[in-house]
Amino acid sequence: MTSIQAIYIRGYEERYEPKSHVVYRIEIQASVRSWQMWRRYSEFVDLHTELAKSTGSPPPSILPPKRSVTMSMPLFRSKASQEALEQRKEGLERYLRAILSAKEDKWRESFAFRDFLGVPVGKQGGVEGGAPSSFTSSSWLDEHIDLQARIRDIRADINKRDALSDRGDVSGSHQANVQAKKKLAGVLTRVGVLESGLQTLGLAGMSEGELQRRRDMAARLRDDCERLAKMVTVARLTSRGLGPAAERNPASESDRAALLESPSSAAFGRPSGRAFGVAPQPKETEQTRPLDETGLVQMQHSQIDQQDSQLAQLSTILQRQKHLGLAINQELNEQTEMLDDLTNEVDRFGGKLTGAKRQMNRLG
Repeated sequence: MTSIQAIYIRGYEERYEPKSHVVYRIEIQASVRSWQMWRRYSEFVDLHTELAKSTGSPPPSILPPKRSVTMSMPLFRSKASQEALEQRKEGLERYLRAILSAKEDKWRESFAFRDFLGVPVGKQGGVEGGAPSSFTSSSWLDEHIDLQARIRDIRADINKRDALSDRGDVSGSHQANVQAKKKLAGVLTRVGVLESGLQTLGLAGMSEGELQRRRDMAARLRDDCERLAKMVTVARLTSRGLGPAAERNPASESDRAALLESPSSAAFGRPSGRAFGVAPQPKETEQTRPLDETGLVQMQHSQIDQQDSQLAQLSTILQRQKHLGLAINQELNEQTEMLDDLTNEVDRFGGKLTGAKRQMNRLG
């Protein structure tokens, strides 16, 4: 629902089926597309009732009062009728805008409001359901833009967590991290829905080149989610002895001595130089010096996870390169077949021209 930027009611007209009534033209503007819906006043009343029932409280605005509007032929001959319709149109527009700009999102995120505005099916299915949705080409792009915005929100939560941690606010930092993890889980589900939606678009006739471009867009979203997942786990590693917290609380000398022998004790009774088959004594670094045994193990696991993440990213890039290579190979094969057909046609017409030339020579 965050992709909707503005709502306008631009006009109205009279309909005669099943009986004479007025419908209002609602124009909805989103980030990459816009559309319009025609609704009559009674449908606004039904929407208001449904929103109050489904959310437990009425929307933050009220509908303009129901007054009889006298119409005659030709359409809206009476000046009083035109003024009444204009006032109702402005009141209905204020009503929809109040829901769109309300601090609480329970009204604008409800199914009744989305259905009333005709929000594309892909947007409805992609937000919460987790099941593959029937995206249109435009609604798929709307969902992609909304996911990018949510990823930026997650990064903001992680930055807030780090800032609170630096100030020593452990509780606030933990809450920000939990919030980021919840948002990330929802985004991962929606990215899966977005990827599944490409199958429907492919069956609907979307070109292979455009499908590949959108696969790359979805793959970049998944890469961003994987990086954010690693960033979220940093908080747990820090609490276990990694990062700034470990530097502020280094391991005791006795623990360090138990883990790593001192140079004097290591040299005692051990031959100088390098012995075949004997691993060299590990050297302590600035990174490992403040850590105890548990911290070293956690750091090793963190580095292994980071390497796995880098390998996964490299695998994704290679997979995309493979798809691109296959697409180029297919295009080259098709071009080769077209050139072969063209060559055959040239040869055929060349033979015809040669025969025609021989006949002309005979006639001459």
